Amino acid sequence: MAQPIVAHSKNAFGILFTISAICDIYLHMSGIIDKRDRADRFRRRLQRAMRTAGLNQSALARQIGADRSTISQALNDGGARLPGAQVVGACAQALGVSADWLLGLSDRPESAAALTAAALTLTQASRALVDERIFGWHKEAAGYKIRHVPAGLPDMLKTRAMLEWEYSPHLGRTTAQAINASRDRLDWMRTARSEYEIAMPLHELLSFAAGTGYYEGLPRNTRTGQLDHLRDLATQLYPRLRLYLFDARQIYAAPITVFGPLLAVLYTGGHYMAFRDRERIETLTQHFDELVRQAAFTARDIPPHLDTLRALIS
Repeated sequence: MAQPIVAHSKNAFGILFTISAICDIYLHMSGIIDKRDRADRFRRRLQRAMRTAGLNQSALARQIGADRSTISQALNDGGARLPGAQVVGACAQALGVSADWLLGLSDRPESAAALTAAALTLTQASRALVDERIFGWHKEAAGYKIRHVPAGLPDMLKTRAMLEWEYSPHLGRTTAQAINASRDRLDWMRTARSEYEIAMPLHELLSFAAGTGYYEGLPRNTRTGQLDHLRDLATQLYPRLRLYLFDARQIYAAPITVFGPLLAVLYTGGHYMAFRDRERIETLTQHFDELVRQAAFTARDIPPHLDTLRALIS
């Protein structure tokens, strides 16, 4: 009985050895094919970048400080060989594209500097109710969920009396005109297809109701009218508009607005820092979601809480 088993084992070993050899050959051939594909992609992308830049072989060679034959070989070599890293990097810099794109490692031809510049922009923030830049971002994000941590009370939820009190010192005689112009924009933002989640620190509304700090000198009837208006909106527009109050002693948030997956904007007081890269947008989105999870008052709690604050106004 032992001999057939041994013979069978030897036969099985031979079969396994053959299969292993075939696999090695297949992987080796696949590697060659893969290298040829990458080399072919490099040649096609290099040609495309040269056409876009309006450079021929001689001009590109001069740009990178190489012989024309170096570029000619890079373009016409039909094998699996790629130029050296120095040549690839120099070509990418001269043509204004990324080396990763030339090598087929990225689908974005922009250089790293161009991608960084596009991902982060810094623009001046005007002292206005709703400036054109902010309104443009809202229109761009129509239909997406917009998450907002305002610097104070949200402009889009303020009464006319509140807007006049707050902006008259800055806008002077043009206050009424500016408010009339902004109301159309604010009304558009309210009626857009977007959902709004607004998170504010708990002390903001407490200070507002008490008329202290920033709100010192704000007339009583303006405060009560604003709280009534805020309560009506929180009730009528729910769930498309959801307000949350968080305890700033437990969690902090700078003034930010996240326009769906498109961009996130950080307000510094004098400027807007706008991020369009996915990683930062996702990071700020997650931070906002944490504000909602830790909210001392959720969207359903807001109306009765506003009633409580209103009753405190003497």
